[in-house]
Amino acid sequence: MEQNNERVIIGEMLKEIRPEFDFSESDNFVEDGMLDSFDIITLTNMLEERFGIKIDGLDIVPENFYTVGSIAELVRKSGEK
Repeated sequence: MEQNNERVIIGEMLKEIRPEFDFSESDNFVEDGMLDSFDIITLTNMLEERFGIKIDGLDIVPENFYTVGSIAELVRKSGEK
């Protein structure tokens, strides 16, 4: 999947989980309080379903969810189809 399209999809997922935040205004979603541990698990499940991947439990760490870019890299690392 094209990188920009992937980022748009991830952005839409973030808005679905936490519509009250403007994720474009942050360079660390976790530190800025936009995503908590429950949100990360929810997003992980959504990513796996949408992109047809399996995210390794060892990769479900806050630093992989800081930005749309880091989330996109996690998707690619996890074997996006």
